[in-house]
Amino acid sequence: MTVVVAISGSLRERSYTRLALRRALDAAETAGADAELLDLRAFDLPPLDPDADDQGDSAAFARHVREADAVLLGTPVYHGSYSGVLKNALDHCGFDEFEGKTVGLLGVAGGAFPITALEHLRSVCRALDAWVLPHQAAIPRASAAFADGTFADERLEARVVTLGRRVVEYANIEPDPGTFESDQNVGG
Repeated sequence: MTVVVAISGSLRERSYTRLALRRALDAAETAGADAELLDLRAFDLPPLDPDADDQGDSAAFARHVREADAVLLGTPVYHGSYSGVLKNALDHCGFDEFEGKTVGLLGVAGGAFPITALEHLRSVCRALDAWVLPHQAAIPRASAAFADGTFADERLEARVVTLGRRVVEYANIEPDPGTFESDQNVGG
């Protein structure tokens, strides 16, 4: 069975990002996947310090990501980019967790479209040699997109459902053969 994990870059109690990811995970389950939300509030992920002896729950968090066939990354927009807690969570991962893995992106904004946040996440995933779905879900004006904990906008919900379905459909896509550049991005 295909395993999909979603990582929410929001720590808010009433998070639109988490609501949207849960809907995408529902669609992934309908498509036949075993789906799990990795709520960053449940993990002790200190700011990454490679020299520190105590890395909190980073090994357990990275194991969840590594064992998944596909990953959904969801973020609220902060200053035109993705959240710091999501950045820190991704810093606790690396090629072992993301190389060749299918990743779906979801961005949520209080205002206009969260495109730059999604572009930044796409770049990070490419640097980790992940395969990022061309389809992404952008939710602008989030407070108007939801009502009573569910989508109020059917078109936005359809994009999120498609994201959840596609991440399952492409979870086992065959990676491209290596290129002459592929051994150049070996991390820090």
